Amino acid sequence: MLQVRRVLETALYVEDLDRAVEFYQRVIGLNAIFRDDRLVAMEVGEGTLLLLFLRGVTASGVSFEKGWIPPHDGEGPAHFAFAIDSGDLKSWQRHLAAEGVDIESEVRWERGGKSIYFRDPDSHSVELATPGVWRVY
Repeated sequence: MLQVRRVLETALYVEDLDRAVEFYQRVIGLNAIFRDDRLVAMEVGEGTLLLLFLRGVTASGVSFEKGWIPPHDGEGPAHFAFAIDSGDLKSWQRHLAAEGVDIESEVRWERGGKSIYFRDPDSHSVELATPGVWRVY
C-alpha cells in the first residue's frame, strides 16, 4: 500500500501578512524562506513549513509559468500544533508571558504529554505539545 511520509505544509489564512509574520518570527522563532504578495512560507523545522496566506487571495487559484495551483481558502480560527521537547515547556510558558501572549489552556494527556494553547493575531489556536500527546508522538 502507498504511504505518505509526513505533513509537509500547514496553511493558515490571515488578514495581515506583516502582522502574522512578525508574530511567528518574534514569538515562535520561525524563519521566512519565501515571500510574495499572497504568501509567506515559514520554516518550522524537520522539513515542515507553515504557509501564511493573505485571506481571499487564493480563492480563485494561481496560474504561473509551470502550472496552476487550485483554489483554496479558509475562514474562522484554525488549529494546529508545534512539537516541542518536554524539558522546554516551562521555558516556553515564560517566553510567552514575556511576549505578552496569554496561555488560553493547559492540558495533561493520558500518555503523559502536555499541551499549552494560545492565540495568534488572527485568533488561530496554536498548540505547543510535548511527547506523549498521541501514540505517534
